[in-house]
Amino acid sequence: MTITAEITAKDVCYQYTNSSALALNNINLTIKPGEFVAIIGPNGSGKSTLAKLFNGIFLPTKGDIFVNGLNTKDKDKIWEIRQKAGMVFQNPDNQIVATIVEEDVAFGPENLGIPPKEIRQRIDEALRTVELTEFANKAPHLLSGGQKQRVAIAGILAMKPDCIILDEPTAMLDPVGRKEVISTVNKLNKQEGKTVVLITHFMQEAVCADRVLVMEKGRIVMEGKPREIFSQVEELKKHGLDVPQVTELAYLLSKENVPLPRDILTVDEMVDCLCQLL
Repeated sequence: MTITAEITAKDVCYQYTNSSALALNNINLTIKPGEFVAIIGPNGSGKSTLAKLFNGIFLPTKGDIFVNGLNTKDKDKIWEIRQKAGMVFQNPDNQIVATIVEEDVAFGPENLGIPPKEIRQRIDEALRTVELTEFANKAPHLLSGGQKQRVAIAGILAMKPDCIILDEPTAMLDPVGRKEVISTVNKLNKQEGKTVVLITHFMQEAVCADRVLVMEKGRIVMEGKPREIFSQVEELKKHGLDVPQVTELAYLLSKENVPLPRDILTVDEMVDCLCQLL
């Protein structure tokens, strides 16, 4: 099992230089080793800003971020921090740098000075994990959006991070591509033991997490397990968010006196509950 990372935010504020308002306001948070945390919220709520702080791309205006006890403000430790907490961005084209898939996956380890024999092992292992072994010698531009994003994930995996931070990795993908990527993310967490932080606009993706954080105006306004969060349909709507479609259906049916639980998260759960009623 992988040794996984813990991320801690203590009294964190962040302010962009061209803004008078705080993008993040007094964030206190601990993400435990091996935990899968989904962060949701409306546009401008601070989700992506927080993700970039976790990786040391941004530094707090006030407060501190620690990755396995290392402060992101420590310039001497920043590359060690980024090895521990790898970042996957929204657009895979911005993260793919080579003309062949396996060369792209090798890029990170090569820059870390890893010996060639070990790089070869890391490439094979990373491509196997994201189920792209057969595409090792393909050109990335010939792949689908979902496959490209999995190549980007493989490139991060090859650097052996303890934690993977994904900033809306499925935002530019079609439903098939989204399913491929989220399946890979779940595999990394459940089978590889990676700590996962997923920033997403898609509520159904957050259902897979151990914990969901809801952000608004730079603050964490709700926090809990997916069932706890998504059963609060009216509260989420106040924050400008939707819930998984099947959860909203259960909510609407229960308002019409159909005796259904309000914390249904999946189609299978809905089918089981309806079958019991019938």
